Amino acid sequence: MIVFGLTGSIGMGKSTAASMLKKLGVPVHDSDQAVHAALKPRGAAFEEVAVTFPAAWDKKNRVIDRKALGDIVFHDKAQMRKLESILHPIAAASQKKFIMQMRGKGKKAVALEIPLLFETGAESRVDYTICVTAPHAIQRRRVLARKNMTEEKFRSILSSQMPDAQKQSLSDFIVQTGMGYGTTYRELRKILKKAGV
Repeated sequence: MIVFGLTGSIGMGKSTAASMLKKLGVPVHDSDQAVHAALKPRGAAFEEVAVTFPAAWDKKNRVIDRKALGDIVFHDKAQMRKLESILHPIAAASQKKFIMQMRGKGKKAVALEIPLLFETGAESRVDYTICVTAPHAIQRRRVLARKNMTEEKFRSILSSQMPDAQKQSLSDFIVQTGMGYGTTYRELRKILKKAGV
């Protein structure tokens, strides 16, 4: 079974590429979704995050306030590292379980959508890396259209991620997402063919 690692900076089109891969018959694991599930009550990270970041613990509703948590970590690299040390192993375990399940179903290939693929060393767990990219102006437009997004927050997220050019240089395949849906889809189909899927 071939394991692809799908990555790219914020607003580069990872989710769109992931949905295309699914259409092409490749099951995709979403690491962000795994993390969101881990932060829910009874989730794998819930208790530890609530204790480590008491300011993000909403006592009244007994949930982790993700916005408050984001405010804490986006302005403090040490706090961000603390949160990542809790969440990254949980995401990796979820990916491993997904691969085993898909192998059990006889799938020829899977993709792991991992925003911080190179930052976390996850490239060592995949056969091929795919980096999605788009011109900065398109990336900026996509990100600033998101709810609760500000220019400052966008810059802060970018500064915490590996630069796009570096991600591209480390990747096996690069997919442009700023030239229309059809172009991206064709590029992904070519990649699967090259990899023998």
